[in-house]
Amino acid sequence: MPVVRRSLDRRGLDRHASVPLQRLARILIGFVAIALAFSFAGFGNILSSLATIGAAATLAIGFALQDVLKNFVAGIFIFTDKPFRIDDWIEFDGNEGVVEDISLRVTRVRTFDNELLTVPNSVLTDGVIKNPVAKEQLRLQFLFGIGYDDDIDKATDIIIEEAEAHDGILEDPAPTVRLTELGDSSVGLKSRFWIAQPKRSDFVKVRGEYVKSVKERFDEEGIDIPYPNRTLSGSLDVSGYEAVADD
Repeated sequence: MPVVRRSLDRRGLDRHASVPLQRLARILIGFVAIALAFSFAGFGNILSSLATIGAAATLAIGFALQDVLKNFVAGIFIFTDKPFRIDDWIEFDGNEGVVEDISLRVTRVRTFDNELLTVPNSVLTDGVIKNPVAKEQLRLQFLFGIGYDDDIDKATDIIIEEAEAHDGILEDPAPTVRLTELGDSSVGLKSRFWIAQPKRSDFVKVRGEYVKSVKERFDEEGIDIPYPNRTLSGSLDVSGYEAVADD
């Protein structure tokens, strides 16, 4: 409704807050309009009777619509607590995507495969939601594996230098590298760095470019990124070969 929308806009509410309020306002205005129409038409007694019947019906419907009411209450919590907003990238129950719409019953999330998920609000409030873009900065990390014969300090310097040279990676907080594991075939150096535009498209692009540049420097400097390998030991018993040889 234009009047309600303008009123909410004047108060500086964003889409996250204004969309559910506009829908609720339409429902309330429709209910009040029907009640006033009955009253002006002289059906006050009928209206009172209908109110009593409506109360009983509401109780019965309430039991039948517990899941709907649960989602409605969850929608109110999402509206007040703001664990995410429209256009945020969220992860939940093995799914991830961008929030397109928040209503009082469901939230619609567009996945990165362009699939639309219609999620009951209770699913989001009862579970754990990861919101990587809740802050203005996002920390990323990547584990580089180098050979046991390679120079750890040299590899660390390359990882830091390539992070500092990338325009999408912040200088403050500064990128860091830590030796985190000694694997079966490689030494693990974990790089941690921050980006200023924490949208998934930026995150994927920056990380991909950064990892590519480190790989190219490793190749130039002769630093190996070894394949996993396994050493098998033991013996193998073979029987029946005499009969095969005789045939």
